[in-house]
Amino acid sequence: MKAAILAGGRGTRLAEETAVRPKPMVDIGGGPILWHIMRHYDHFGFKEFVIALGYKGDDIKRYFAEYHGLAHSMRVRLRTGEMEVHDDGNTEDWTVDLIETGKWTNTGGRIKRLAPYLGNETFFLTWGDGVSDVDLRALLEFHRSHGKLVTVTAVHPPPRFGQLILEGDQVVEFTEKPIGSGWINGAFFVCEPGVFDYVEGDSTQWEREPMEKLAVDGELMAYRHTGFWQPMDTVRDRTHLNRLWEDGSAPWKLWS
Repeated sequence: MKAAILAGGRGTRLAEETAVRPKPMVDIGGGPILWHIMRHYDHFGFKEFVIALGYKGDDIKRYFAEYHGLAHSMRVRLRTGEMEVHDDGNTEDWTVDLIETGKWTNTGGRIKRLAPYLGNETFFLTWGDGVSDVDLRALLEFHRSHGKLVTVTAVHPPPRFGQLILEGDQVVEFTEKPIGSGWINGAFFVCEPGVFDYVEGDSTQWEREPMEKLAVDGELMAYRHTGFWQPMDTVRDRTHLNRLWEDGSAPWKLWS
């Protein structure tokens, strides 16, 4: 089963990073956040990826093209330019399709452009800028149990500020990390091929007409995830994720 990852956005709210690299290549703990997302899928046994490229897509191509050599020790014969990689067998066993989906294509359009590479079968879908500890096997099992076209992972928004409980001007309670009461789109989907019919073209935003129509048609179900979920939308988010990794307390790191 394949996992589609959208990696073509411009990431304007992370401009100091994305001016020089695509958002999925922003570094978290020594590796791009895209790698962390793929390791998450790998942990649950999913090793085939179809990545939608757009803004600075060549950087992502270059990363995977050079991955095998850079991950290992190597021998270089300078006279001939011959290179020999000392492969220790620990490289990830992934198949990665890197698909150009247009620099300005919207999210729905990118998904539809991936259709020929995903085949006529169920597929995962996620964005290349957020991490979670969601159980992908349980998510897939839930999806198969209801028979609808799409399952979206519903999450609580991550806390950003301490919450004050006031009585008049007096603070009677302070909560450092209040838990959000609502549910939002956590962008870990399971989809059936029928979803492509809900996307009109390149200008379609997945989160607008397709998801709205799927909901009206009764084809959109929610898998509630109460564990860790964190997007990387801002410099503050990037700093937070790096701190978790450096402290050895990254909740999304399920692999050993």
